Amino acid sequence: MSEPAKRDGGSIPHVLAHNPADNVAVAVIEGLSAGTTAFGVITETDAPFQVLVKQDIPIGHKVALRDLKAGETAIKYGQDVGRIVKDVAKGEHVHIHNLKTKRW
Repeated sequence: MSEPAKRDGGSIPHVLAHNPADNVAVAVIEGLSAGTTAFGVITETDAPFQVLVKQDIPIGHKVALRDLKAGETAIKYGQDVGRIVKDVAKGEHVHIHNLKTKRW
């Protein structure tokens, strides 16, 4: 497992959530690998959190912050960003294979 990146004595987040209601966070580093205990921050509150990443997550992609069931709404930036179409475990990659827009 990798440790959080360090700079100037502080930890640099692996993932960011924007709102306390978010159930997904965004990978903000390259090479976020399965098995990493990712350090995260909720940007609205500066609250830290951790999530054990179960799959490789490309930069800019989402990771589940809790178990998500098919039919649930993915929340990012405190907003509805789509419908979960396949169960996703906490720490797994959330992308087009298990998340679809509600717009069409």
